Amino acid sequence: MTKVKIVTDSTAVLSDAEIKDLGIKVIPLNVMIDDKTYTDGVDLSREEFMDKMAQAKNLPKTSTPALGVFTDAYEDLLANDDDVEIISIHLTPGLSGTFDTAQQAAKMLETDKIHVIDSTFIDCALGFQAIKAAELAQQGKSATEIMQEIKAVHANTELYLTLSSLDNLTAGGRISKATGFISGLLNIKIGAHIVNGDIIAETKGRGSKTIKNYLKKIVDQMHEAKGIQRIGLSHAGIPELAQELADILRTEFPEAQVHVQQTTPVVSTHTGAGAFGLSYLKQY
Repeated sequence: MTKVKIVTDSTAVLSDAEIKDLGIKVIPLNVMIDDKTYTDGVDLSREEFMDKMAQAKNLPKTSTPALGVFTDAYEDLLANDDDVEIISIHLTPGLSGTFDTAQQAAKMLETDKIHVIDSTFIDCALGFQAIKAAELAQQGKSATEIMQEIKAVHANTELYLTLSSLDNLTAGGRISKATGFISGLLNIKIGAHIVNGDIIAETKGRGSKTIKNYLKKIVDQMHEAKGIQRIGLSHAGIPELAQELADILRTEFPEAQVHVQQTTPVVSTHTGAGAFGLSYLKQY
């Protein structure tokens, strides 16, 4: 029987236990802080990154894994068994070239046993697809069956962001400097929805009340679904506030699995400190 191996990248918010227990291969991105390059999750933890970003002279930069990192990983997985297929699930190409590099690596190996998937997401929402794929792989499902289920997970996943500042998006060239200047000057907060890899701003306003109202709107929307399976709450350096929100979500949706974690360096680089990422997977 063909064994299916699951690969993702370090922008997926997964716990160490999930990675180990589900046998997920994680390809790390690179992070450069003031001319020193780190390997995400290898010699730089999520918490360490927040400290270093706060002290950095310049906005950190992120880069895709080298092509050889992917080819080596794929070759190692294929070499372990004569009957193996790989499903490689990655963050939206709108934020990184990781998906494209994975595709190039798969083509170089000239095999039909590697399936590279654009999750169109990042963070916990990407993690949902990797977790479900790995669970099904452990159950002995085929690559075709798993990829069909990944489509269902994708269709029933929502990802929202709240930003306390536009400074990092402006510095990173993700938004115009004029907009960033005005927002910083007026203490503008942003609430955004991620749809097919695009960041769509849905609300903006002054002060923390804007974020609270936006999160309430999302919770009300979640109640309109026929049920919630999983909730992933990630944060950029605000663990106490994240835990408060998680407690609310556990009360509102007692049937759902609620996980709270510090987000990844790539996400934190774009959002800056004080951001939330709220992902949820609906019953289907």
